[in-house]
Amino acid sequence: MSSKLKTPTIIPGFGFALGFTILYLTLIVIIPLSGLFIKTASMDFHTFFSTVTAPRVVSAYKISFGISLIAALINVFFGFIVAWVLVRYKLPFKKIFDAMIDLPFALPTAVAGIALSAIYSESGIIGSLFAHIGVKLSYNPAGIAIALIFVGLPFIVRTVEPVLQDLDRELEEAAASLGANRWQVFTKVIFPHIFPALLTGFAMAFARGLGEYGSVIFIAGNLPMVSEIVPLVIITKLEQYDYAGATAIAVTMLTGSFILLMIINFLQNFSTKARC
Repeated sequence: MSSKLKTPTIIPGFGFALGFTILYLTLIVIIPLSGLFIKTASMDFHTFFSTVTAPRVVSAYKISFGISLIAALINVFFGFIVAWVLVRYKLPFKKIFDAMIDLPFALPTAVAGIALSAIYSESGIIGSLFAHIGVKLSYNPAGIAIALIFVGLPFIVRTVEPVLQDLDRELEEAAASLGANRWQVFTKVIFPHIFPALLTGFAMAFARGLGEYGSVIFIAGNLPMVSEIVPLVIITKLEQYDYAGATAIAVTMLTGSFILLMIINFLQNFSTKARC
């Protein structure tokens, strides 16, 4: 009797790989997140509800979710244009521009915040120009949006770029030869292919914006009820040794973010299946 040989793989065995994956996710993700819920469970419901619905906290929710959403949407539009230019055109110093896209990944967030506040403040190079026409770009919600656009742009560009590279140009040429104008080629041929990638980049940029702290606090102004983000409220609670209150707000933020990301992932899977 001959035994059936298993297909050789790089990682030794499904059982080993699955066990390592579960162990790694448990140590890195599940246990730390479980600690938040366990610490929050020490509060009674009335205290929990009053903590997470305090006017200052609710205002921080609106600022964090609202501006993160706006920044991610802006990045979807401009990030697609940047990815299109990098893929479809030959530019001088193209590699330098391409490397600059990843700069927010490598740059410490505190350094990014200091640089942005220096440039966009009323005494900065760009901020002073807008200050002459009565527009203030720093120490207000606009400053938060600028910081989140800065840190979120690479997520859009790097998710759309490989999809554009793999898109067959012959499909566009065939559509044009059949009488389609440029707008029809984009909406009927290009956009359906890149839409799932745009959703993925949007979800990552949105999630990064919700949790961003270092690059925001230097340019936001951090005024309660005006430009105070949720991570700063959590840090304030921790500095006041209100650990239960900090974890309660963190759990609420985590739950809301998870629900939104689940909805975005559902839309992404739905659009992918619809395109297929």
